[in-house]
Amino acid sequence: MLRTQFEEDLNKLHNQFYSMGTQVSAQLNKAVRAFVSHDRDLAEQVIEGDHAINDQEKSLENQSLEMIALQQPVSSDLRTIITVLKASSDLERMGDHVASIAKATISLKGEERIHVVEEDISLLGEKVKSIVDASLNAYIQGNDKRAHEIQEKILDGMKENSETVTTGKEYLLTLVYLERITGYAVNLCEWIVYLATGKITELNSNRDEQF
Repeated sequence: MLRTQFEEDLNKLHNQFYSMGTQVSAQLNKAVRAFVSHDRDLAEQVIEGDHAINDQEKSLENQSLEMIALQQPVSSDLRTIITVLKASSDLERMGDHVASIAKATISLKGEERIHVVEEDISLLGEKVKSIVDASLNAYIQGNDKRAHEIQEKILDGMKENSETVTTGKEYLLTLVYLERITGYAVNLCEWIVYLATGKITELNSNRDEQF
């Protein structure tokens, strides 16, 4: 296969990954809106939309593995493919937690709601979405410095907000889902650093591995 064709396939892989990320972000926005507005229909749309995200992750995995097997890319090209392969799995897991928030919305239908807690969850959901969006933008820009900055802000922000949510099973579960989504956003930032530098870096770790 000609180099130009390989580059086109690589660009397609980039675009499909980013498209998957924007869908996850949109799903997150809808799930939090459904939760705080008690909108069961919107929650069911989110659950249904999770199937499309799962399909995209499988497609990206198949394309990545095929490119590795057939083209045997090296250096930065290989890092790009590995980044998409690994990071798309993180996006898929984000989508799973988003769907869980939607399921919690349905579980709470008809139950007495705690509005002050829902206001906190709404604000937290907005912050989590902004983190996901910032991570995706750092990926598109190939900005590993920005990825490090996002990492540094995540844990403190989550700790500050999580302390306000202290009651209700479904509320606590929803908080856990949002925290896990930010955890996968951290993973995404780590893959951005790998893409740019070839180093696998763990948050709050001073040890880097390079290959």
